[in-house]
Amino acid sequence: MKAKERMAIARQMPVEMTPQERVKNFDEIVEGYSESTAILEAERCLQCKKPTCIKGCPIHNNIPGFIALLREKKFEDAYWELRKTTSMPAICSRVCPHEFQCEGSCIRGKGKGQSVAIGMLERFLVDWMVSNKKALHTECALPGDKKVAIIGSGPAGMTVAYWLSHKGIPCTIFESLPVYGGMLTVGIPAFRLPRDIINAEFDALKSCGVTLEHGVVIGKDKTIEDLKAEGYDAIFNGVGAHASRKLGLDDEENTEGVLHGVDYLRRINLGEDLDLGKKVVVVGGGNVAIDVARTALRYGSKDVFILYRRSREEMPASPGEIHHLQEEGVNIEFLAAPVKIHSENGKLTKVECIRMELGEPDDSGRRRPVIQENSNFMIEADSIVPAISQNVDHTADEGIDVDLMSWGTYNTDAQTLQTSIEYMFAGGDNVLGPQTAAKAVFQGKVAAESIELYLQGKNLKEDREFVCDQIDW
Repeated sequence: MKAKERMAIARQMPVEMTPQERVKNFDEIVEGYSESTAILEAERCLQCKKPTCIKGCPIHNNIPGFIALLREKKFEDAYWELRKTTSMPAICSRVCPHEFQCEGSCIRGKGKGQSVAIGMLERFLVDWMVSNKKALHTECALPGDKKVAIIGSGPAGMTVAYWLSHKGIPCTIFESLPVYGGMLTVGIPAFRLPRDIINAEFDALKSCGVTLEHGVVIGKDKTIEDLKAEGYDAIFNGVGAHASRKLGLDDEENTEGVLHGVDYLRRINLGEDLDLGKKVVVVGGGNVAIDVARTALRYGSKDVFILYRRSREEMPASPGEIHHLQEEGVNIEFLAAPVKIHSENGKLTKVECIRMELGEPDDSGRRRPVIQENSNFMIEADSIVPAISQNVDHTADEGIDVDLMSWGTYNTDAQTLQTSIEYMFAGGDNVLGPQTAAKAVFQGKVAAESIELYLQGKNLKEDREFVCDQIDW
C-alpha cells in the first residue's frame, strides 16, 4: 500500500459505552479493537524513516516495529516486540495520555490529520494474547544470593521487580496500603483501568518469585536501616506522590465537605462509601480532577462541575478524558479559582471564587492566571474537592539523611537514579513529581539496571542499556 492510500484511511474509533449507561457503573468504558479494525488502523502507519513516535514514548517502545508485525497478523511477535522495552503494556495502553506522548509525536497527527491510535493497537495485542491463552511473560532466572527491597508497589516499583526478578535477583515489595498497585489502584477509577488488569501483573510477579507484603509502612513499622540490617543489599524507593497539595484557604482542613482529590479517590477505591452531596465543586485541571468529578457522578452527585483557573487550551488533563467528562454532563468553569470557604456550624455551604485572566507564560510554558479585581462570585456547594497536584510523603525516609530537591522530591543522579545514600535508588513520582505511568515505568527500568550494576560492583554509568537524563522530563 502506498503512502497516499494509507493517508486516505480514517482513524478507527473504538466502541464506547454510552454516557447514560456508564455513569451508573464502574465498568470499562472503551472496548478494544476487533482484529479487522486493528489491522486497518495499523495500515495507517507510515513507517517513518525517523519515527518521532518512539521519541514521544517515555519508554521508547519500537512502535513502528510492533505495528508492522501487527498488520502482517504476526500478533504474538508484535507483542514480544513490545515486551522488549515495556513491563506493563496492558496498563500503559489504557492509562497513558497518548495524545501528549507517542500519538502526540506521530507525523500523521500534525496539521489537520489524526495520529495513529498507538495506544489502542498496543491494547489489542495484549487482549489478543489473553484471549488466545498465550504466555504473557518470559521465564525468570534462578534466584541468586543478592536481594533487593522495593518500597511502594506503583508502576516504578512493579517495573523494578519485573526486571530484577527476570535477572535472578530476588525482590520483596513493601506496600503501606492494603492493596497493591499504588496510584494505579487507589488513584485511577476502575472504569479507566480494570482491577483484573493490575492484579494480573502482580500474579506474574509472584510467579517470578517476587515477595509481596502489604500493610507495612516503611518509616514506622520498620525503617530503611532495618531493611539494610535484614540483609537487603539494595533498596528502591518508589513511594510516589500521595500527599494532597492544599489550596491554602482558611478552614480548609477543618470544614466538613472539604476533601482532597487523591484522598477522596484513595478512600473510594479502598471500598469506603463517601457521599459528597448533590452539588460538588472540583478544583483543578489534571486527570485527578477529572477522575474525581466522574467518580462523584457515579456515586450519586447530580450537579458536578470543575473550577479551573486557566483556559481549555492549558488544561493538562488528557483530551480524551475531558471529552468523556463533558459527555457525562460535567461542566467546566474556566478562568476561575476559589478564594474562600463559607460554612455554617462547621459544614461547607458556599465557595467564594474569583475570575482570572491569562497573562504571560510561566515556567511551565502555560500562560499565568492573573486575578481580575472585584470579580468575586459565590457558588453553593455540598462539597469542594481540591485536586491541584500532590507532594511526596517522606515517612519512608524517617530517621535517615537523604538529599532532597527544593520541591521535596528525591535528589538522584540524573543518569542512574542513585540517591545520596549509596545503596538506595529512587524513581517515579517521588523523583519526577506527579507524572505518567509510562515515565515511572521507564525510570523503573533505569533504576533496575543501576541496582544490578551496583550489586555486581560495576560502574553505574558504563555500558548501560537504559539511561535517562532528568532534564528531558
